[in-house]
Amino acid sequence: MPPAANTYKQRTWHLTFAFQSPNTESEGQQGSPAFKASGEPPSGNANGGIHYPPMGFGKHKPKMLLMGLKRSFMDFQVWDMPGQIDYLDGSFDVDSIFTGVGGIVWVIDAQDNYMEPIGRVTDTILQLTELYPEIKYSIFIHKTDSLTEDFREDTIRDIMQKTSDELFDSGLENPPVNYFATSIYDHSIFEAFSKVIQGLVPQLPTYEALLNTVAASCRFQKVYIIDVMSKVYIASDTTPSDLSTYELCSDFVNAIMDLSDMYGWDRKQDPATDERTKDVCSQTAESIVSSVRNHTLYLREINAFLAFIGVSKEPKFQQEKAMVDFNVQKFQDTMLQVLERS
Repeated sequence: MPPAANTYKQRTWHLTFAFQSPNTESEGQQGSPAFKASGEPPSGNANGGIHYPPMGFGKHKPKMLLMGLKRSFMDFQVWDMPGQIDYLDGSFDVDSIFTGVGGIVWVIDAQDNYMEPIGRVTDTILQLTELYPEIKYSIFIHKTDSLTEDFREDTIRDIMQKTSDELFDSGLENPPVNYFATSIYDHSIFEAFSKVIQGLVPQLPTYEALLNTVAASCRFQKVYIIDVMSKVYIASDTTPSDLSTYELCSDFVNAIMDLSDMYGWDRKQDPATDERTKDVCSQTAESIVSSVRNHTLYLREINAFLAFIGVSKEPKFQQEKAMVDFNVQKFQDTMLQVLERS
């Protein structure tokens, strides 16, 4: 999808896998935000984080890389923090690591003995909650794909229960911890990152209200605002979401990006020479695909980084497209105003 005529600055968010809140920069962290990953050595790579191959889709599994993305709405550094190292033992400068951090992701291997990692993550949460109460925590229960369905549910439930019980027994009620079952062989890792990132977006209620309005007016089953480079969605309407619908939209964006790489051009650097060319250059990218698993997918470019995607099951969608175009255009105009002010 070629960039829009008017582009907008990237949002700079700090994450400590650890996550740092939007529009905050601490000493030594100027520029790109930080993304720190904690986990025991077997949880995804040699140092404990999840390994993300380069962006793109292979034959069997989605691939994701948040570090070094170009033309992305999100700009992250990735900090790999091995979970077996105690960063709070006094030999590290805790303030330089955790000051300004908005959230931490901890990766636990569901196929390994997870009792020790649970002890480490609860100790970390208890100590950091006292020092940095604004930090939010997410636990990725990783490698759940190879477990049988019953054993997978029991494992996820056991990790959640043991973590909650240890935190509660230590006096921490209602800890800000979210749990996600993840795998690199489906889109669950994208879904998990989407939810983590949404927790750092201060404008999320505004985005959701706008998406609820356009979904109702156009009778979309589900709508998303997706970062076109990472395939992470920064907001969706508040109706229940299922992974299959998100997978459908992510694959659609991926196909559009592949076509854009081959046939797109930079409208900003290619001045129009006649009226017909000016009309084309002034338009935002749009695409519609019908009869995909009995769904119609509607994509509209918001800016160079973001795209709106609506999923519809309406049989008369094509006949009502003029109304949909009008409503989505109004949504786009409002979104651009919100992005300018944020």
